[in-house]
Amino acid sequence: MAPDHGSFGLGALICALMLICPAASIRPISDAHRSAALELFVPVDGLFPSLEETYHALRTFLILGVGETSEINRATCPVVLEKLKSPSSSPKGFYDALRVNSILGCQIGSETLEDVASQLRDLIKGADSLMDFYYSVIGLLHVKGQGVSAVLSDAQGVFHSIKALSQSDGRWRFDSNNAESSTHAAGIALEALAGVVSLADGEVDQSKIGIVKHDIVKLFDSIKSYDDGTLYFHEKHIDGSEYEGPLATTASVVRGVASFAAVVSGKLNIPGDKIFGIAKFLLTIGVPGISKDFFNQIDSLSYIENNRISIPLILSLPSTVLSLTTKDQLKVEVTTVFGSAAPPLTVNLVQTSTSEVKNTPTVENQELQFDQENNIHYLDIVPLKIDIGKYTLKFEISLHDPENLNIYATGGRMQYLVFLTGYVKVDNPQIGVLDTDGESSASLVKLDFSKLDKVSLVANHLQKMRLSFQLVTPLGHTFKPHQVYIKLRHEGRVEHIFQLESSARQYKIQLDFLALLEQIYYLSGRYEIELAIGDAAMENSFLHILGHIDLTLPDPPEKVSRPPPQSVDRYSRFGPKQEILHIFRTPEKRPPKELSFTFLGFTLLPLGGFLIGLLTLGVNLKGFPSSSLPALSSILFHAGIAATLLLYGLFWLKFDLFTTLKLLGLLGVFLVFTGHRTLSYLASTSTKTKTN
Repeated sequence: MAPDHGSFGLGALICALMLICPAASIRPISDAHRSAALELFVPVDGLFPSLEETYHALRTFLILGVGETSEINRATCPVVLEKLKSPSSSPKGFYDALRVNSILGCQIGSETLEDVASQLRDLIKGADSLMDFYYSVIGLLHVKGQGVSAVLSDAQGVFHSIKALSQSDGRWRFDSNNAESSTHAAGIALEALAGVVSLADGEVDQSKIGIVKHDIVKLFDSIKSYDDGTLYFHEKHIDGSEYEGPLATTASVVRGVASFAAVVSGKLNIPGDKIFGIAKFLLTIGVPGISKDFFNQIDSLSYIENNRISIPLILSLPSTVLSLTTKDQLKVEVTTVFGSAAPPLTVNLVQTSTSEVKNTPTVENQELQFDQENNIHYLDIVPLKIDIGKYTLKFEISLHDPENLNIYATGGRMQYLVFLTGYVKVDNPQIGVLDTDGESSASLVKLDFSKLDKVSLVANHLQKMRLSFQLVTPLGHTFKPHQVYIKLRHEGRVEHIFQLESSARQYKIQLDFLALLEQIYYLSGRYEIELAIGDAAMENSFLHILGHIDLTLPDPPEKVSRPPPQSVDRYSRFGPKQEILHIFRTPEKRPPKELSFTFLGFTLLPLGGFLIGLLTLGVNLKGFPSSSLPALSSILFHAGIAATLLLYGLFWLKFDLFTTLKLLGLLGVFLVFTGHRTLSYLASTSTKTKTN
């Protein structure tokens, strides 16, 4: 009987996350990178802090096809023009300005570019460091890209000067005074040599190019690797120079090698697996959070996407968690590093292996079907009779056209970690209390997780509690999850957790309360019993309350340890309080409505008699003031009396006592004032009459 309700235990959830994360496969450049580019490269009023950062942003936007450059163009082009016209600009200043101009296409006259080209040639003649050669040569290359003549008349000599800085291990020095070789410098040197070949007015000596090709092969012999076939170039720290990390170093080598391969005849003798390993390294980084690292990743991958050596084909899994319950398909995408479609090919699942779940058949040599509309290779996993668990899948790519073997790198056998999840059945769950001799004092109770019924057990310190059940996978195999435990929670909030062990295809636990007296602090009372089962492969991991057990334990000895103080949530006092329920007394029996109205009529008879008497005797208005102010005071006084009587009526019908007293206080003040004025006038009039 399998549980179908409850919630994930926190431990099970953490376990699942920890296990699934390492299973994620590499993915080509996606929309996540495009969104990150717009967040990392943000100009202020169309300007970036420097022309170098401007180029990084523009180059990244251009490769990813995002961003709006019109505002950047208006703000940056004047800076570029000023830098190119400045007589004090350094080789790097020209280099940065020309790189930015190659993307923005600022309106720069040919005379300015010719003057810059002349200055760069002069700088090359006096260059004595690798960076001076690099900035000047690449600057001339960008001038040539603008349609202005930038020929190097002494290309052979410049090529030789740069090559003289190389080392026997394929690395380069930054200048002749520095004996330390650098992998990062090797990439810069190769890019500069490629520029020299492009700017030469004739063909560069092929023997020298052959030597450089050999140097590149030696450089790749020093490449570093991880166990999964990921390859990268590492830069050792050089005194007096800025340390470049593996990403920047690898990006430098990729740019240099790809640039050199693009301008020389023939192919470089670099195995496609090494290009594939470098691409894998650049993609496994994810989305860098630093703008320079982000540029190095995207820029170097763009060179890999279009290189002449070997274009890697990336096999990726859109999902590494597949459900047997919903009959998910194993789906595989094969693209280039930027997600472009691959040539016609076949994907084979060479082998499926697992080391955790027993009695699981091994799948071999399964060809995946191809969905041309969605460009996805897929395989139905249900017919393969694969049970739930963690699996290592090994894939192989076979290109249909043999000629594509010289263009693309497939990476050989690729290995990925995949989780198959499903519904685990809980069979024969039983719980009960046993005597000390192991004999059951009462029959074991069968549990039914599909119902809300809870068990109620009673035990003393001389008895034991036993819980047992079996876990069965969708294919009927015994399942061993990562977490199986029960929790006893005392009514005083003290908790005890006990791990369940599997034995003979069954999970069981037997709690001997006599042996656990000190561990449970001799606390008698009610304990709530919770069962937690969790695993990344279980779709029904749960935390279920089985019921409770009332324990009667002996009094604790004097020196026994006390339970630890339970933490109190300091914010609990701000939470909702317990609802207060009022029980009102039963209202007293009242007379009928007709009798009440009859009594009301009798109470109003005296008032009616009073009014009739006034009309019969006549009202004396001779003393009513005739002057304007006294007359107004008298009228307001009588109106205040009428308002007071009206207030009494409203109190009877609608108002509460507090509202009535507030209004009566205001009317009282009003009546005192107007009454005093009225009575003063009447007293004055009476005095004058007596005097006369």
